[in-house]
Amino acid sequence: MFENRQARQGRTIALKLVVLPALSNDPRPDPLFFLAGGPGQGAARMAGDVREAFRRVQAERDIVLVDQRGTGDSNGLECVPDDDTLASLDESDDVGLTRLRACLAGYDADTRFYTTPIAMDDLDDVRAFLGYETINLYGGSYGTRAGLVYLRQHGDRVRAIVLDGVAPPDMRLPLYFARDAQRALDRLLADCAANPACAAKYPRLAERVRSLFARLEVEPVPARLTHPRTGLTEDLRVSAELLAGLVTGALYSPLTSSMVPELLVRAEANDFQGMLALATIGESASENMSTGMQLSVICAEDVPRIAPGDAERETAGTVFARHLLTARLKPCEFWPAGEVPASYYEPVVSDVPALVLSGDVDPVTPPAWGAAVSAHLSRALHLTAPATGHGVLGTGCGQRLVAAFIDRGSVEGLDTSCVVSLKRPPFFLTPAGPDPGMPLGIGK
Repeated sequence: MFENRQARQGRTIALKLVVLPALSNDPRPDPLFFLAGGPGQGAARMAGDVREAFRRVQAERDIVLVDQRGTGDSNGLECVPDDDTLASLDESDDVGLTRLRACLAGYDADTRFYTTPIAMDDLDDVRAFLGYETINLYGGSYGTRAGLVYLRQHGDRVRAIVLDGVAPPDMRLPLYFARDAQRALDRLLADCAANPACAAKYPRLAERVRSLFARLEVEPVPARLTHPRTGLTEDLRVSAELLAGLVTGALYSPLTSSMVPELLVRAEANDFQGMLALATIGESASENMSTGMQLSVICAEDVPRIAPGDAERETAGTVFARHLLTARLKPCEFWPAGEVPASYYEPVVSDVPALVLSGDVDPVTPPAWGAAVSAHLSRALHLTAPATGHGVLGTGCGQRLVAAFIDRGSVEGLDTSCVVSLKRPPFFLTPAGPDPGMPLGIGK
């Protein structure tokens, strides 16, 4: 692919792709294309996990994974700390920005050409190269934005689309991170308060959490902690910003969220080891994340539409304050960013069958985004999964729904009864886990 598709000359990019062939001797002609999240994840590197999650789909259809330009092995724009120490969790703005500037200078790339619309034209070239007339799409998180953009630009090639954890083109990442994370945290703390055992073990938890963040805002706590992976003991300054990132990451999954009340109470006593351990749970995803590509998307498509005062308004009243925004906004002051037309932010209107999935306690793409997008998709069904975080596909119910929808190519008659059975996992109330007397699957 030419990096500059419009000029059709100069630097070229080799796109990495993986095809998981259908298991049937007579496969369906329309495959499923998997669009990864981030932005910045390489889809091809996720082939093992995708095979497991879509095993019902693969029975009849090929599954295609393409590392989007700038991710994975498609001229990946990676930028990782030089060392594997806890210090990287609390690096100063100056250190982080210096590292990003060095990465930018070392790229064999013009970062202006790594936006979503350009990448979705790449994807259609891949479709044509592989000989598929029509395809199905699954997009998760940022992959929903990619899917919507592909649907706008190449909708005649789409048979059906799944949007899971919707992050549309007009979302203005990362403006609403604090607001949406606060919503998920409030729901967690309210569920704990409504559960007699959790409320008894952690009384007035919502009030105490706000006090904890307020204290760390004023005076970060020096701590001596053990790296969960290397086993090395290091000194670390635990700030409100660091805690905000750790808590937000834990809220992505209801299972890890079930440990948050206990770990926040320990943090209240300046014991941050357990909360730190949660930071390593999602490391496989963070290791497959191209920061340069992420900035190339956000700095071109989102940050230009964040006006002065927006950040203060949208973070007001949250414990997360600006901590989830600042590190993502500052690099855009020097990052070479492309441009997208004003029409890019208009709703995607389509009659292609669409299954839109939202997790009810998702801390980053809550159901309101799915509802807004569904309003313009005339053959869409929007489902909100109770007690589910970021990505409904992570549940057995979600996997069955996606497979059935792709098989049918329609939401008509789709059996959605499994959704109502989803419940928050029980809270961890003892060092061994949940209260042994609490029935499994009942969190409130």
